[in-house]
Amino acid sequence: MNYLLYFDPGLGAMIAQAAIAALAGFVLFYKTVVATVKGWLGLRKAKKESSFDNSYDQNSDTK
Repeated sequence: MNYLLYFDPGLGAMIAQAAIAALAGFVLFYKTVVATVKGWLGLRKAKKESSFDNSYDQNSDTK
């Protein structure tokens, strides 16, 4: 027997949305796990102060 499969546009959009969501979820999960492991191992870089904050403080002191 010859069966033809039919995919309507709604199903295609749902499959595309699920694939994009799975990829985004994997990326966020991976970044969180890597940051956690780096924190445990002490490999995390120190946070730099924002240059905007520094310039704002310097401008307010001169006035």
